[in-house]
Amino acid sequence: MQTPSLPISAIAESATASFQPLYEQIKSLITRSLVSQEWKPGEAIPSEMDLAKRYGVSQGTVRKAVDALANEYILVRHQGKGTFVATHTAPSQQYRFLRVRDDSGEVVHPTTSFIGLEKVKADAGIAAKLGVRVGTTIATVQRVLIFAERPLIFDQIHLVNAEFGGLTMAALEASRGSIYSYLETTYGTRMIRAEEKIKSVAADKVAAKYLNVRVGAPLLSIDRVAYTYGDKPVEWRRGLCLTDGYSYFNELA
Repeated sequence: MQTPSLPISAIAESATASFQPLYEQIKSLITRSLVSQEWKPGEAIPSEMDLAKRYGVSQGTVRKAVDALANEYILVRHQGKGTFVATHTAPSQQYRFLRVRDDSGEVVHPTTSFIGLEKVKADAGIAAKLGVRVGTTIATVQRVLIFAERPLIFDQIHLVNAEFGGLTMAALEASRGSIYSYLETTYGTRMIRAEEKIKSVAADKVAAKYLNVRVGAPLLSIDRVAYTYGDKPVEWRRGLCLTDGYSYFNELA
């Protein structure tokens, strides 16, 4: 259902008490439409001219707002086609947040082996990371990412169960591509950004079993909280990674 147009007076009322530039207010209103799934991942949004009419502002203001969303990879411009909602299903974006690279420089996309799925009650640590109450039901997925027939990353993925009702092992195993593309196409939840903490750890018995290493072997621990629209956390994962022949790669601008 289309969200009704808002006049500039309504836009001003929606701003926070502190001053927001007009383009930031338009950016917030566009994001609001994305949250409500008025425009779904992969779909085109209205033209800048149409958005300018809808919000009662100049086309230049809309362009600045759209540019800001494109810089955050929330929207994507396609020359001659328009502006689209970014999607994890695009081949170049399925593994957008995966930073582990082969030291040779060769691009290797992993295959996934799912181990298990269980519903648990969030402890204080998980609840704090996901912004939910202690005791909230969490879907916990265990899997191994395999690079060139070698198990390289053991993941424990914690998802807010209310966001992904009906999630099953059978559905995960039948999915193609990344887990983010599956969650997006099935539930309409797109991961916009992520925060990671990285440190070295020793392999425990579970990680050693699935990565075929000895207990105590050095691993890279990558803790990630992923956020959807509105900076809402919906996933926390811990990836335990072998780095023999592989490195964590990050491009700093």
